[in-house]
Amino acid sequence: MPLELASFFRTTLPLDLGGLDALDDGRYHSLWLPDHLVSFWPDSIWTPEFTDLAEVSPSPHRYLDGLTLAGAVAARTTRTRLATSVLDTVRRHPVMLAQSALTLSHLSNGRFILGLGAGERENLAPYGFDHRCTVSRFAEALRLIRLLWSTDGPIDFAGEHFTLEHARLDAELHHSGPPPIWIGANGPRMLRLVGELGDGWWPTGSAGPETYAGQLARIREAAEHAGRDPEAITPAKMVVCLISEPDELSAIVQRPLVKSLVLQLTGDALADAGHRHPMGEHWRGIQDIDPRVLTRDRLLRLFEEVDPAAILSVVPHGTPKQVAAQIADFGEAGARVVSVLDYSGMAGQVYAAESARKIREVEDALLQLAGSTP
Repeated sequence: MPLELASFFRTTLPLDLGGLDALDDGRYHSLWLPDHLVSFWPDSIWTPEFTDLAEVSPSPHRYLDGLTLAGAVAARTTRTRLATSVLDTVRRHPVMLAQSALTLSHLSNGRFILGLGAGERENLAPYGFDHRCTVSRFAEALRLIRLLWSTDGPIDFAGEHFTLEHARLDAELHHSGPPPIWIGANGPRMLRLVGELGDGWWPTGSAGPETYAGQLARIREAAEHAGRDPEAITPAKMVVCLISEPDELSAIVQRPLVKSLVLQLTGDALADAGHRHPMGEHWRGIQDIDPRVLTRDRLLRLFEEVDPAAILSVVPHGTPKQVAAQIADFGEAGARVVSVLDYSGMAGQVYAAESARKIREVEDALLQLAGSTP
């Protein structure tokens, strides 16, 4: 099956809705809106000392609300699906998630995908949200959302995390049916939930094609055990990469914000590639990032310990054609939808200015390799 492309729509200031027409021309399967309060880049290195990007943006954390922006995007587009990447079930109650998704489904004429995940420490711990038992909370929330969409009349629900008494959500579904739920998942319990309850799989992280194929097999096995059609679950992949010409790459991987990419990589992924993670073998990547505790001194030590070869061992890199060939391997592993995230733009303003062009070239090459039409 040919690969389809997904694209991201930036949810940070400065806000720019002017490019939506170009994203709504049929090129993309879906348009994904990140949902964050803070970014993965610690404030301690978002300074002119470490990056000239700090000269054009005073903070890496200038996020707007993804759900509110999804409504604006829905009103300004007509073709491309739109999705959240991804909402968590800690900061938002499942009843409100169910209502918001239903609203966006009607606003978009059935084009909305509810992207959901269990939550990440960086968006929870600084604000006092309970970041314990996030997977069990997610499982209960997901079942409750499904229940709200499928039940006529009042609902009584007594769970471990949520309680409803004679609660109603009587607004009808869009005629196309309930919004699809795509789940951001990497761990065994979350993968099982994708198979049992998800319509799509939207993973990030540093897993390569071989690991991806194994995870997809576990999802499909869980779907079969739940009496579902495994092929009805859409496998996708967000691919972080470094797009550069050979003479650029050595400079790019020495830049502090690019070196900090190692924080998003798991200890397991680096170990599989023969490297030791500077944060320890049990580091879970995105799940463990907490920008508050990553001080300047700690990050300086990290940069001394980071081997750029370790990053390159698990992150697709090279020219647009080379990166496209590496991403195509995920298609061979079962992915149907892929998004290209170029991290080389974090090397500085010069590289950021070229990032959109590089991504477009990768996408075009990828579509040709996958037998799709650019």
